[in-house]
Amino acid sequence: MGFKEDQMVTVSLYARVSSGKQAQENTIASQVAALERQISVDGYELLREYKFIDNGYSGSNLVRPNLEKLRDRVAEGKIDKIYIHSPDRLSRKYAYQMILLEEFQKAGAEAVFFKL
Repeated sequence: MGFKEDQMVTVSLYARVSSGKQAQENTIASQVAALERQISVDGYELLREYKFIDNGYSGSNLVRPNLEKLRDRVAEGKIDKIYIHSPDRLSRKYAYQMILLEEFQKAGAEAVFFKL
């Protein structure tokens, strides 16, 4: 999907860890920092309300509060690009990854993975 240079692109990020342990805090912080750097390098501005972080939620199901908010914003056409650290942060199950990616694509949003 190509974006015109004069078109404003709304970007978001999604990060997730399954454990709420203090050790995991650095993991979520490092995911967010890496994604924010990449968004900046790509020339975009990330608004605070478009940071979707699920801390302490399993990736084996799709019932996560901030994933649901992200999906709602995408369905509303409010997001053009979603930066995600890696596919397993979106979901641990490949089938769920494909469902979400297809849902994003149909709504006109592009998923950008930091690591594959």
